[in-house]
Amino acid sequence: MAVPYWRLSAFYACYFAILGSIVPFWSLYLKHVGFNPSEIGQLTALIVATKIIAPNLWGWLADKTGRRLRLIRITSLLSAALFCGFLYRQQYWWFAGVTVAFSFFWNASLPQFEAATLFHLQEATHRYSRIRLWGSLGFIAAVLGIGQLLDTVSIAYLPYLVIILLLLNWLLSLITPEAGHINPPARRGSLGEILRQPEVICFFLVYMLLQVAHGPYYVFFSVYLKQHGYSASFTGQLWALGVCAEIVMFLLAGRLLRWFSVRGLLLSSLLLSTVRWLLIAYAVDSLEWLLIAQLLHAASFGITHVVAMQLLLKYFGASHQGKGQAFYSSLSFGCGGMIGSLYSGYLWDSLGGSAVFVIAAGASALAFILAAAKVARIK
Repeated sequence: MAVPYWRLSAFYACYFAILGSIVPFWSLYLKHVGFNPSEIGQLTALIVATKIIAPNLWGWLADKTGRRLRLIRITSLLSAALFCGFLYRQQYWWFAGVTVAFSFFWNASLPQFEAATLFHLQEATHRYSRIRLWGSLGFIAAVLGIGQLLDTVSIAYLPYLVIILLLLNWLLSLITPEAGHINPPARRGSLGEILRQPEVICFFLVYMLLQVAHGPYYVFFSVYLKQHGYSASFTGQLWALGVCAEIVMFLLAGRLLRWFSVRGLLLSSLLLSTVRWLLIAYAVDSLEWLLIAQLLHAASFGITHVVAMQLLLKYFGASHQGKGQAFYSSLSFGCGGMIGSLYSGYLWDSLGGSAVFVIAAGASALAFILAAAKVARIK
């Protein structure tokens, strides 16, 4: 069966346009409606906390039924409906409840769509990055467009834009077909046996720490830039620059995987991630260093994500791929993202933004040590 390249790409573009609407600007919206930094950190942590449970539930259902796209369609529609709850009232506990309900369904779809994409590609998994880069383009379009819009109109319009994108995402899921299973060499053994292997345990710890490090960036980078005098449109441009670097990395990923070992790519990206957070901590007032820090998004996210997809195929094979993707999402973006959101929220006022980004650099350095000890010892 031919790969539905443009339908897969369009879903990624829209999904990450939603992310590009929420990640850089949702904290500004929460501040606009009256929440303080610790509350902003808590509400953002709730978005990622649901990744601990939701992807595993949907991953189990997807592997059991084989109806991955049907589950994605259901969760996408419910996500759009529940997000409308943010328009009803602006109280903390109401926002917390709507955040949990919305994100429980929204966080379920991407891991299963990743698995569906790999199944469509069959043996040509090296083409994954060429499809996934459209998600990065969608993210750029969102951050640039919304950044420009917020310089001229009130940020109060942000929820309406997100709802429109959520509905479009659901419509795109309706035209994306189901796929069969890929047939790479799979690990023998049960899921429990796979999860007990030391290399797999270290893999998940490394990627959890990587997202712990990204926590302050996703929650407070826009606030941090505003504190240092940067405009909303320029903030959007900086977010877009990071994703442009990510896109270039996705375009080069196939060649990089042929030229270098998976282990070498992972270790180098973790070192560059540490450098990135230190630059943001100490050189935020220098435009040149800030631009370099954003270009390093190619390493801290681009390379690490491509490596993760290769390792998940190696560890979990086809029969457990949905559950493997779910564990990856839950433990890295879920647990790691929640920890990152919480500590950055609690420490932002007391320690200041620079100190919080130094902590992020420490998390990346620890991830490097663990990866050097155990992870990705394959060519």
